Amino acid sequence: MTTNITSNNSRQKLVTYGFLVPFILVTSLFFLWGFAHSLLDVLNKHFQDILGITKAKSGWVQASLYGGYAVMAIPAGLIMNRFGYKRGIVFGLLMYAVGAFLFIPAAHIQTFEFTLFCLFVIACGLTCLETAANPYSTVLGPKETSEQRLNLSQSFNGLGWIVGPAIGGLLILGGTTGSETNKFSSMTVPYMIIGILVLLVALLFMFTKMPEIHEGEFDEQGEKGSYRDLFKISHFKYAVAAQFLYVAAQTGINSFFINYVTETMPQFGNEKAAYLLSFGFAFFMAGRFSGSIMMSWFKPNQMLALYASINVLAMIFVVLGLGWLSLIAIYLTYFCMSIMFPTIFALGIKDLGGLTKKGSSLLVMMVAGGAVCPMFMGWIADVSNMATGFIVPLVCFSFIIFFGLKGYKVKNETTE
Repeated sequence: MTTNITSNNSRQKLVTYGFLVPFILVTSLFFLWGFAHSLLDVLNKHFQDILGITKAKSGWVQASLYGGYAVMAIPAGLIMNRFGYKRGIVFGLLMYAVGAFLFIPAAHIQTFEFTLFCLFVIACGLTCLETAANPYSTVLGPKETSEQRLNLSQSFNGLGWIVGPAIGGLLILGGTTGSETNKFSSMTVPYMIIGILVLLVALLFMFTKMPEIHEGEFDEQGEKGSYRDLFKISHFKYAVAAQFLYVAAQTGINSFFINYVTETMPQFGNEKAAYLLSFGFAFFMAGRFSGSIMMSWFKPNQMLALYASINVLAMIFVVLGLGWLSLIAIYLTYFCMSIMFPTIFALGIKDLGGLTKKGSSLLVMMVAGGAVCPMFMGWIADVSNMATGFIVPLVCFSFIIFFGLKGYKVKNETTE
């Protein structure tokens, strides 16, 4: 039976009555993958130090995880279509836990490549979670508040981004000094914490009654929709490009934040720079909470265009390498990036009907943008300097301005 979530009695509510517990559980997933993503930025610098690799090669840390999204996104969409959101989420959580526990043998094998494999397995689990949780959050309440609701859920993703660098700085970067024989061992404890926490959340999902949401199995002509049909929808095509470029920009900034700070402000070492990164994610979380509230009064697409414009200007200050002024500009960028992923996502899947799960999987696949940008920025940094590499996110934010002003408009194209 299709769950009616847009009745007249619930149009003004953020979450439909009876869906609060499922909404809280789904929101917890955003914290879990925020934590996993933010640890990458610590690992990036960690491998540069312990293995003596270049910035471009350390970009494989991000490429292994974000590349996993490209591989797993369409299978994740098929899993959701076949088994539903709840089973898809449980499957994703179990894969996430397996990847985390693989860091135990990784500490004994002690190779860069096996660690990348661990991150790839985690990515496959995260892809299932994001494919399910993002659209699930949008439909647990009235359609009119879908962007606001997803931004609220994504706020807890920001909390995971804050906690990750702080724990990574303490246990990974700070824990390296005492272990001269096995520099990989410092990664074990944080990933064991993640694995146990993820298993507990999986158990909660297994034993909690979750509403099964059906967006509709068929399109308006009574035929099953295909992935090909999605690319007849103009606002979805622009959302795909905007999401790819947004994740590319965010991942590039996160990946080389520590490098940027230690190169342009040498008074800070790696561990202190990791704490500064954690502080940046505090701005990110604040932006998501405030953005969720502000969307009660302002149109989401207008906020998206405004925030992207601010980020283009902020990146100019970062490229110039002006010390504390540039660091403040990065923090402003984190605040403004906060609403971008959920807002692009919610605008992109709007009015997709039976194509929602497939559209969600493709938008999640665009997280693969994070696999490309760090290596490209690292290459620029290796041949020039780290500050110059931040031209890449500047270009990415420029396209998002277009999406927020024009590309978001819903217009179905029925011709080939």
